[in-house]
Amino acid sequence: MFIGRDRELKLLSDLFDLKKASLVVCKGRRRIGKSTLIQQFGKKAVTFLEFQGLPSGEGITNAEQLNTFSEQLSAQSSLPKLKLESWYQAFSLLNSIIQNEKTVILLDEISWMGAKDKNFAGQLKIAWDTQLKKKSKLVLVLCGSVSSWIEKNILNSTGFMGRVSLEITLEELKLRHCNAFWGKKADRINAKEKLKILAVTGGVPRYLEEINPNLSAEENIKRICFRKEGILFSEFNRIFNDIFLRRAQTYKKIVSVLANGRRTLSEIVKELNKEKSGYISRYLEDLTASDFLSKDIVYKPGQIKGSRLIKFRLKDNYLRFYLKYIEPVSEHISKGTYKGIALENLLDWEIIMGFQFESLILNNIRSVCKLLDINLSSIKTAGYYFQRKTQRQEACQIDLLIQTKYLLYVCEIKFRKKIPKSVINEVKGKIDRLKVPKGVSIRPVLIYCGEPDQIISEEDYFDRMICFEDVLKK
Repeated sequence: MFIGRDRELKLLSDLFDLKKASLVVCKGRRRIGKSTLIQQFGKKAVTFLEFQGLPSGEGITNAEQLNTFSEQLSAQSSLPKLKLESWYQAFSLLNSIIQNEKTVILLDEISWMGAKDKNFAGQLKIAWDTQLKKKSKLVLVLCGSVSSWIEKNILNSTGFMGRVSLEITLEELKLRHCNAFWGKKADRINAKEKLKILAVTGGVPRYLEEINPNLSAEENIKRICFRKEGILFSEFNRIFNDIFLRRAQTYKKIVSVLANGRRTLSEIVKELNKEKSGYISRYLEDLTASDFLSKDIVYKPGQIKGSRLIKFRLKDNYLRFYLKYIEPVSEHISKGTYKGIALENLLDWEIIMGFQFESLILNNIRSVCKLLDINLSSIKTAGYYFQRKTQRQEACQIDLLIQTKYLLYVCEIKFRKKIPKSVINEVKGKIDRLKVPKGVSIRPVLIYCGEPDQIISEEDYFDRMICFEDVLKK
């Protein structure tokens, strides 16, 4: 079953209309469905060839990568397995079997493929310029989880400037597509039950595939997270060790800091007990490019130019859940001695669920805008807003601020079993502190999961109240 990705498939399919060879870059976090997307696209071609690099690790040499490429080429063509001396030779051999028909070639985990040859990207560039690009019906896709490698060696390389026809950064599935993983039972499973699962998996397809609709959220989470055989028990270390290699521990520490909430660069450096330097900034950019973090640039109301105030947010729900609930008991899980407790009884469960719920909403802002009947083309900015305290203004923090020409939607995102009436005064206080441009109207919005106090509806303060179920279905 292939779910969602209609837009990406359309962008890829349109390349066949160009009557020329196309070079595509597809990047995104591990397990996000990059390979599956290209395989689905490959069904539209007459010929689809797929090559995967060996996972980087101790003892893996360039010769072994070339040998693996040769084996895969032989298995998918009439060519015998040959000993390859260079990547240029490998790509030339690949070029020799491409016919004058719609062809999709996937070079998967390309950073692994070229990890042991500093000239890999250069040899690929030469092969593209001199041979591959002459195949007018070819779409060559470079795919990988190590976004920083792709940025450096392909997207920001002068050698590939002007050569990439399409760049896709694959993000989490939208919530309405996540809903489909419950299959025929989706309509009779309530939104809060689904939220428990999504709080762990986010919109990552590979994790969602593990849902057994016949089991409760608690049983599913226990099976995939709190057993040593579960896919999400060992996934955290695989993500960092496979993508970031020797620097994995530093990346893990950064993510651990952000699991407790947004931080500026200075705050992260302080909590890591490090001196402020360029390498922490580079690591943050790597994590952002890999789609584990969001770089929240604060846009002031009435302005479309971002301020210098930048906060980093951990947008990946699985990473936060692992750090808060799986890692602390990982030794017991490994030994088979972990005795689980009900999710709601886990330490700070409601607080962490608040983070997870907010993350899901912020990753689905387009759906929120559609529910608010906002024309997407009219939006100037949409995202988290933070206003620092100065002599002229008070501090103010807004979960989601959507700005159009004449309207400001002040959105409060709340996860509680019972949403208290005090939420009205909370939002009123934020709006009072917010610096609002002249001629702009304010629209307070409550986005919630839980049961709102009856007084909230009776007071009719919020222009719109959006429950989680609405977002799931939009």
